[in-house]
Amino acid sequence: MDINKDAINQNLQQLSTWKRLFFMLVFGIIGELLRLLLWAVIILQVVSTLLTGKANENILSFGKNLSLYSYHILLFVTFNTETLPFPFSDWTATTALQENIAPNSDQKH
Repeated sequence: MDINKDAINQNLQQLSTWKRLFFMLVFGIIGELLRLLLWAVIILQVVSTLLTGKANENILSFGKNLSLYSYHILLFVTFNTETLPFPFSDWTATTALQENIAPNSDQKH
């Protein structure tokens, strides 16, 4: 395996790579906090369903938006998108991801 040391040094000196690494760390932390918030949404929805017999539409909408945001973060940290998630880009960049999700994902059970 022939490793070009000059190419490695050049790659290590690219500011864009270090900026992306910084944002990946930031969004990794945000993602963990988001995961805790999603569990709270899940518990609220279960309690709401047990008490009323149906899912709460406001919690459904909030949970869907949190899920999309989580998906956007995962796409970014896995190098599948160059678009920074909110708040470093417009929220519409996150909501636009919904178009890429399977059409049957909105079915209610």
